[in-house]
Parts: sequence; structure tokens; C-alpha cells
Amino acid sequence: MTGLLSYFIFFATIASIFAIATLGLNLQWGQCGQFNAGVVGFIAVGAYTQAILTVPANPEFVSGIQLPFPLALIASMAATVVIATVIGLATIRLRTDYLALATFGIAATIQLLLMNLDPVTGGGRGMPGVPRPFAFLPPLSFAAIYLAMAGGAMILSYVALERLVRSPWGRVLRAIRDDETAAASLGKSVEAFRLTAFVIGAAFMGLAGALYASFIGYVSPFDFLPIMTFQVWAMLIVGGSGSNRGAIVGAFLVWALWSLSGVAVVSFLPTRLQTQGGAIQAIMIGTLLIGTLILRPNGLIGSDARPGALTRRKLRSLKQNGRRT
Repeated sequence: MTGLLSYFIFFATIASIFAIATLGLNLQWGQCGQFNAGVVGFIAVGAYTQAILTVPANPEFVSGIQLPFPLALIASMAATVVIATVIGLATIRLRTDYLALATFGIAATIQLLLMNLDPVTGGGRGMPGVPRPFAFLPPLSFAAIYLAMAGGAMILSYVALERLVRSPWGRVLRAIRDDETAAASLGKSVEAFRLTAFVIGAAFMGLAGALYASFIGYVSPFDFLPIMTFQVWAMLIVGGSGSNRGAIVGAFLVWALWSLSGVAVVSFLPTRLQTQGGAIQAIMIGTLLIGTLILRPNGLIGSDARPGALTRRKLRSLKQNGRRT
């Protein structure tokens, strides 16, 4: 019974962390239409910043700063904001698949840097010994408290993003997503809005990475492979692009399928075939993704808005609220 409870707490904690990253992607894609295919890069920046700032002295890499957990968490988000601003400025004029290719390449570059900057990141060996808050407690108590922290961070992220997307600023984002030319004709600075949404979304991904590093207590470049970007995208599409509630529901649903399929692989496949188990998990998520796109194109709790559907009502709303943004 205790083992089942521990597994459930672990599952819910990781799902909450993924939900935060998915909320960030929803702001970029669901609200503003930015195709970020480098989600994992921003999660990695947050995770490694958290690790570097908190690990005790280690002769194998730069360490010993030992910032308290909350300060390191804020610093991790700040570092992600800086990196996202640089990337956003460099890619501000790219759209759709061009932006996807650029961000995918940047994420691959970040992963290669993590692999090769041994004095800073520990290289392929990773960084062990990342301090975990409340680690002095019994394992089950630590896991329960960390779940409360991750769940609280997810709820705060949801509330903050809901307020943002329901504000005049959020309405401009959706107008840019639906018809960029029309939004620009109303005097909106499309590039400034796109850059701001990109940076804020990346900050939430950095927060997710920092929470992940302190929960696991170890970071490695092999934790941040492109499959993680695929997972976060699947969570958003299944839950419902454009909906913050859908992002959270999708994160829990897809992570449940991923975890259960992992258990099934270990339980039913012969040992010699279990190394291919990851492919089976990806196939199952891909099948769920395709089924969702066919049966419910807007996801389980998706937005009703459709690209290119900037209505007169929205234009009137923008004109009325434009001076306030």
C-alpha cells in the first residue's frame, strides 16, 4: 500500500511539473500561435541553473554557491527569461515551420552545450547531489510535501496565466494568432507582443525544469532529449490548445498513459525486448495524438477559436481596449 501511495505521489508530482511547462507552451502556441519546437531547451536551462546554484562544492564542476531553494528557483526563471529574450529577438521575424526549425535547432544546441561544458555542467556524467528541500524528512513525507509545492506552483501558474489571457493583453495575443495583419492594422506592435509571450512562456518552462531538478536530485543531458518536447506538445494538443485547463488535463492524461505503458512494458515484455520499450511508449502517445486530432481537433477542453477567424466582434473589442494595452 505504501509503495502504491509513493508511486502515486511521484506520478502526480511529475505530472504537475509537466503541466507548468505545458501552460507555458499554451501561452506561446495556444494564445499567440508561436510554434516552439524547442521546449526541452528551456526546461533544461531552468534545471541546470537550479543545479549549478544549489549543489555543494564539487571538484568536478563549478559549484559551491549553495543558494537557498526559493532564491535558486527565482534565479532559474530569470536565467530562462534572459536566454528566451536572446532567442526571441533572433527569431522574432520567423513564422510557423521556420520558427519551429529554429527553436528545434537551438534546443539541440543547448543539449550539446550541456554535454560538452564539463567544467560547468558535469558533461555527460551530469550533476549529482542537487539539494532537495525537506530531504531530511522520511521519503514519503518529503514526497508529499514536494507534491504540495509542485501542485501549488501549478495552481499559481494557472491563476496567473488565466488573468493574463483574460486581460486586454491576452485578447491582443489571440488577435495576433488569428490574423496578424488585422492586429497590426489596429496599431498593435505584433513583434513586441510575440516576444513578450515567448519570454513569459519560456519562464514557466524554466520553472518546471528547476522544480524537476530539485525533485529528482540529479540532472543529466540525457534527461532533456527531443522526446520531452514531443511529450509537452502531445499534452497540449490532447488537453486542448488555447485552454489553460486543457493544458493541465492533457499533462496528467498523457503522463498517465506514458507511465502506465512503461509499467506494461516492464511487466509483459521479455527482458531482451525491453530496451525497445521507449519506442512503444512513443507509439502509444502518437496514436493518442492522432486520435485526438481526428475526433476532437480542439482537444478535450480546447478553445473554440480557429485560425483565421478574427471576427468583427473581436475587432470591435480590440478597438475598445486597444488604448489600455
